[in-house]
Amino acid sequence: MSFEGNTAHRPLKVGVIGCGLIGKKRIAALPKICTLKYVFDVVVDNAEIASSLVDYPVLVATSLEAILNDPQIDIVIVATTHKDLVPTTMRAVERKKHVLIEKPGALNFDEISALQRMVSLSDVKVHVGFNHRFHPALVKAKEIISSSKYGALLWIRARYGHGGRFGYENEWRAKREISGGGELVDQGSHLIDLTRYLVGDVTTAFSDVQTSFWNMEVEDNAFIALRPLSGGMAWLHASWTEWKNMFSLEIALRTAKIDINGLGGSYGTETLTLYEMQPEMGLPPSSTQQWSQSDESWKLELDDFICSIQDNEHVPVGTTLNDAVEVWKVIAEAYSK
Repeated sequence: MSFEGNTAHRPLKVGVIGCGLIGKKRIAALPKICTLKYVFDVVVDNAEIASSLVDYPVLVATSLEAILNDPQIDIVIVATTHKDLVPTTMRAVERKKHVLIEKPGALNFDEISALQRMVSLSDVKVHVGFNHRFHPALVKAKEIISSSKYGALLWIRARYGHGGRFGYENEWRAKREISGGGELVDQGSHLIDLTRYLVGDVTTAFSDVQTSFWNMEVEDNAFIALRPLSGGMAWLHASWTEWKNMFSLEIALRTAKIDINGLGGSYGTETLTLYEMQPEMGLPPSSTQQWSQSDESWKLELDDFICSIQDNEHVPVGTTLNDAVEVWKVIAEAYSK
């Protein structure tokens, strides 16, 4: 569902807090029903660049309060480093702003649980930006699984990773007090969220986090086994020592297998191959879909969030705050083992 061009709903004014790579992606994906009024970043140059991404004047705020105290602002997008996600969002919720928080939504489980309690007492909507749910191959996989045409889940095997770069061990992601954790939090959180999106609630069966290569205080590899309550198993590996960027998600159903590779860009063309078991078994016939167009997941996620704000009957596809709490529950369990 999209509100593009729908005049039945009033325009929404937006403030973006945090104008790094992801903040800029969020600005570029804003639908026409939204008007960007403010940008803010502790690095003023980032905010200046972000303000030029739309073809109308945008205010470069000199403080958070300038955005949060403006009664015209309907939506705040928070795309800061992890340590500032919840404190900033709480201040926005106090001012009755709807908030889209960049993933993982918090620094730790306790923080996001406190935010959940606060939001439950308010009338605002808070979602967490796990945009991978809106990649076309993942949407198609969800459709196939939900149809029950091929029976119940047997297992999921997922791998997601990259190789870092020179000086990676000195970046903010390598500092636990800023990031909350390493690769489990970074790309592992996407895999946990996607597992829940595809097959529902899970429990943690096994976890191991390792620092194998980078000289840092957080993990560069995370291995997680999840047990869906609906049955089956999910084996997830997130890695900062993959060297070549990669995304792979395999889903075995009773009479078919779904094989997804790539997310576009440096991760390769997004591809879904469906293998369908025949009554005589043997080598299954397959069909393949590819999506080579630009990544629309950021826009689709914002459309879904706006639908949730404008229509209380809308059932969101995106990651709600409650979903993000469940992701953090798995992360906390993994770190405690």
